[in-house]
Amino acid sequence: MIRIVIAEDQKMLRGAFASLLQFEDDIEVVAEVPDGELAWEAILLHQPDVCVLDIEMPHLSGLEIAERIRHAGLPCKIVIVTTFARPGYLQRAMDAQVEGYLLKDEPIDYLIEAIRRVMKGERVVSTDLAAALFMKEENPLSERELEMLRLTKEGMTTEDISKALFLTRGTVRNYLSSAIQKLDAESRQQAVAIAEDKGWL
Repeated sequence: MIRIVIAEDQKMLRGAFASLLQFEDDIEVVAEVPDGELAWEAILLHQPDVCVLDIEMPHLSGLEIAERIRHAGLPCKIVIVTTFARPGYLQRAMDAQVEGYLLKDEPIDYLIEAIRRVMKGERVVSTDLAAALFMKEENPLSERELEMLRLTKEGMTTEDISKALFLTRGTVRNYLSSAIQKLDAESRQQAVAIAEDKGWL
């Protein structure tokens, strides 16, 4: 029996995944959750064979959970489902050694087959997503610049960031200015939007 945790923030889609997977004789859904934090708790509690993770969820993204699973050395196979064919996302998924990376509009039979294949040690990537690998664009931002944009995305001001990271306001402004310049953006908000769209945030 293949034991599965499903993490998907859209209730209808999550329910559909769970219902259709339960029809399979060799698959058991042990938990279905709406956000990243609950997904992580469910994975630790149930120790599933496979976790099916939405890439964008509240609290923790599917990619962040995948990175946690790998860091913790858990044996769970990871299948990421997404509506976005963003090269940056796919690169992070490959770096986290996920076994499956599928588009949500694939037929349910494709997901079921992908789950069985990853259990056999194969890697499954939707054809349209595989094409994104060849459009890979190098991320020009440093870790510090990415951190500044993440905190900006959370609504923090220059003052907030400088206090949180024990940096001067001038240093924070310099990092943000550098990120804005590298991304050809006109503001920090636009820089956040560009970095998100490319899958770097």
